[in-house]
Amino acid sequence: MKNNFAQIFFLIVSALSSVQVFSANEPPPPPTLPPPPGFPIDSGVVVLFFIALITGYFITQKIYNKKTPN
Repeated sequence: MKNNFAQIFFLIVSALSSVQVFSANEPPPPPTLPPPPGFPIDSGVVVLFFIALITGYFITQKIYNKKTPN
């Protein structure tokens, strides 16, 4: 008996929730704003680029200093 009541309750709740979801009005679309002027690169990418350049410079200097005899 409890199992039948649970199944019926589940079906009723599912039907009511689906009716509620499908009857909801769609929200209006958000207003479109023009993109801000400028080049859209994040400042973190620029910082990582310069860190990579500096690191590459020091690594190459270390490699070339090992190859040349003192």
